[in-house]
Amino acid sequence: MADLLSDYGLFLLELLTVAAVVVAAALIIISAARKAQAEDGLTVEHINKSVEQRADAVRRTMLGRREAQKRKRQRSKEQKRKTAAADAGEKRRRVFVLDFKGDIRATATASLREEVSAIIAVAGKDDEVLLRLENAGGAVHEHGFAASQLLRLRARGIRLTVAVDKIAASGGYLMASAADRIIAAPFAVIGSIGVLVQLPNFHRLLEEKGIDFELLTAGKYKRTLTLFGQNTEEGREKLKEELGEVHELFQRQLAELRPGVDLEQVATGEHWYGSRALELNLIDEIGTSDDFLLEAAASADLYRLSYKRQRRFLERVLQGAEGLFGR
Repeated sequence: MADLLSDYGLFLLELLTVAAVVVAAALIIISAARKAQAEDGLTVEHINKSVEQRADAVRRTMLGRREAQKRKRQRSKEQKRKTAAADAGEKRRRVFVLDFKGDIRATATASLREEVSAIIAVAGKDDEVLLRLENAGGAVHEHGFAASQLLRLRARGIRLTVAVDKIAASGGYLMASAADRIIAAPFAVIGSIGVLVQLPNFHRLLEEKGIDFELLTAGKYKRTLTLFGQNTEEGREKLKEELGEVHELFQRQLAELRPGVDLEQVATGEHWYGSRALELNLIDEIGTSDDFLLEAAASADLYRLSYKRQRRFLERVLQGAEGLFGR
């Protein structure tokens, strides 16, 4: 009887597992299908009002309703004056706000590319771009391309400020270095100016199991290190040489864009928090993106740009599955 109950319990467990997988797959497919209906395109949002409303909420609490209403009326008059000035042909400074949340492959670069192109098409000499950057780094070529998008702004004389509220490390700091000004929160992680490669090697395990691994190449250094073959000291040295070249390129960009930085001191792969990063000239100012926007809202029109790229149905399904199993 005990064996029967045990078998029955195992059967129910297997059944529930299969049902859970089927339901999860169905939910992923349904969600992906719904999202796939969204179209590509650039969204532009005027955010002065939302920034000011948050400040009003604080004023109502700190100053009282009467004083807050007084401030609101003053701002309303100021807004009417600005509208009249605009109708008369006077141009007000604009700040374009972008967000970049990085991953290993810097997948947000595709959207950043479109956003930067849109700004270049309309920006005037007094306009500015604020990039709210959160990026811990990743693939060299992907982050190098992301940085090159920001350098497009600099090449056209469009002022760029990068605000780091949490982290800009490695490839993330490579991007930040393209800015005319970098501001960072006191405990934001900054730096990690270095390059690394890490990978496991299963050669001995395969050898113990009697499994041969064949790797054929044309070109002496087509493959330096491998996951499954037997690595050589020559291959290791060649890969170290390649890493050194990438590190040199990283430092060369910093020397050009942030000449006040002591590369010998900071290009060690270490990271620092915002306050120490300021002392090392890795950033220009301690602050947050919210501080920047509150100050800018008084004298400029703030526009948040966001380009949404429609991904293929299969891409959405795979990303949904990756997120599900990751959790």
